[in-house]
Amino acid sequence: MPYLPNDRQYRTFAADNFRAIESDGDKDSYVVRGYFTVFEMEYDLGGDFYETVDSRALDDANMKDVIFQLNHDGAPLARQRNGSLKVGVDSHGGWCEADLGGCREGRDLYESIKNGLVVEMSFGFTIADDGFEWEEGEDGSIHSRITHVNRVYDVSAVSIPANPNTSISARSYLDGAIEARRKQQEVLRRAEDMRQRKAAAAERLKGLSLL
Repeated sequence: MPYLPNDRQYRTFAADNFRAIESDGDKDSYVVRGYFTVFEMEYDLGGDFYETVDSRALDDANMKDVIFQLNHDGAPLARQRNGSLKVGVDSHGGWCEADLGGCREGRDLYESIKNGLVVEMSFGFTIADDGFEWEEGEDGSIHSRITHVNRVYDVSAVSIPANPNTSISARSYLDGAIEARRKQQEVLRRAEDMRQRKAAAAERLKGLSLL
C-alpha cells in the first residue's frame, strides 16, 4: 500500500511523438498530439530510483475534466469540458490531443512545439491506495511500478528537461513507501520473536510437567 496515496505526483517523459498536427490548408489549426505517459518502459528518476507504469495503470483512472497546461502552471490552455482537449488510453500509453487555438498563450505554445522548442510531456495524478509496488535490486537500486492511477488532473507540455517536481515527488513517495514497508517488517519480526518465545516457554513447561 502506498505511503502517500493522496499526494499529487508528476512524471515527465521525453515524448518524441509529441508534435504539432499539420492540417491540410488550415493555417488556423493549432492542434498538438502526444503521449503523456508510456507503459512498460522503465525510466530513471535519479539517485538509483527507477519506475515503470503498468499497462493497466489507467484502466479505472478518473480522467474527467483534465486540463492542458505548460509546466503544470497557469491558466488552462485546453480543457476536456469545452471539447478542446481529448485524452485516452491505448496499448502504448496515455495520449492527449489538444487544440491550443483558444488563447494567445496556447497559440504561442503551439509554435514552440511545432518548431521543436518544447518536446516533453508530463502529467499530474494521484495513485490509488493499492496502486504502487516496489522492490530493491541486488545493487541497492529501487525499482517501482505504478499499477493503479486514481485520477489524472492535468497533462502538460514541459519546456524544462528533467522537471524537478518529478524526481522530488517520486523520491518522497518512494522514501515513504520504503519506510512504511520497513515498519511493517519490524512489526512482523517482533511478532515472530514473540511466537517463538511462547513456543519455547511452552516446551519448557511441558518438560517440567514430565518430571
